[in-house]
Amino acid sequence: MNAAAQSATDPLTDEIQRTIHVPFYGPLEFGKKSQQLSVAFDTCSADLWIPVGCGDCGTPQYNAAASSTYRTTGNVFNVNYGVSYAEGTLAYDTIGMGGLKVNSQYFGAVTDVSSNFDSDRISGCLGLGFSSIATSGKPTFFENLIMQEKIEAPFFSVHLTRGKASGSKITLGGYDISKAVGPLTWVSVISKTYWTVHFDGAVVEGNYVSGNVDAVIDTGSSFIYVSKALANLIYANILGAGPAANYSSGFFSFPCDSNPTISFSLGGHDFGISIQDFKLGQDGYGSTNCIGGIIGLDDAFMEGIVIIGHAFMRSWYSVFDYSHGARVGFAPSINNAQ
Repeated sequence: MNAAAQSATDPLTDEIQRTIHVPFYGPLEFGKKSQQLSVAFDTCSADLWIPVGCGDCGTPQYNAAASSTYRTTGNVFNVNYGVSYAEGTLAYDTIGMGGLKVNSQYFGAVTDVSSNFDSDRISGCLGLGFSSIATSGKPTFFENLIMQEKIEAPFFSVHLTRGKASGSKITLGGYDISKAVGPLTWVSVISKTYWTVHFDGAVVEGNYVSGNVDAVIDTGSSFIYVSKALANLIYANILGAGPAANYSSGFFSFPCDSNPTISFSLGGHDFGISIQDFKLGQDGYGSTNCIGGIIGLDDAFMEGIVIIGHAFMRSWYSVFDYSHGARVGFAPSINNAQ
């Protein structure tokens, strides 16, 4: 282990724009002069990109000309997220976070992004999935920290607060025991692409709903996304639940004065979801129904998969570990004791 190996913690910011949560984001340092820009931290992708000379980007950009260590490969960079994209050229430079630095880290120097990336706060994205899904074909920032022996342990951990409370953070190479109120339960990763574990099923108000699909643990998603068929089965066990009246298709609501119990079975282990995290807010002004944190998407799109985002992770301090064949650990969040 490198004598300078350590861990680093980055504060994460959460905000709500037009009632929709934007991704958690935090500072990353670029180049010889450590220019700081905010990026979304996303376990469901594996590319790092930032705008460089992007004419239509409304976000703060990286001034590559000010860095003597910046190099461009001339190769095309193009990442597609389904409904959004970022395009430019593949480049490399020194990238850092909290005192941890990677030399010659590849990233997309983006000159064109889709309009839904237009944010005055978030400049780019730091993918924390496995490099097997990186469009660049290069190791991720975190994988380079491991290979260059810059961190004490080959895992990163995430604590998400509730609502507008400050204090969310990501720790690279460490685990903050002050953010958990119980031991970690480890679940094996079944695909080193995304952080994918097995979703056995759900227990809703004491009734078991079979899943038998893959579950992606996603720091970039606000909600829990399942197929519409699975969503219908889950909400069928909640008294008074049904399609939301004032939200788009796939959203469900239930009586605000009820507190249904819901847990997920992941890799043979049960994890409850706090009602504070599942109950998102009223189904329109003056409604006595509240929106649930499980959203149904088209069956074809969600075939064989669920996406587990903030509505679950706020209840569980999450550790993403590259060792032991890759695994995800969950400990009850300090949120549950407050």
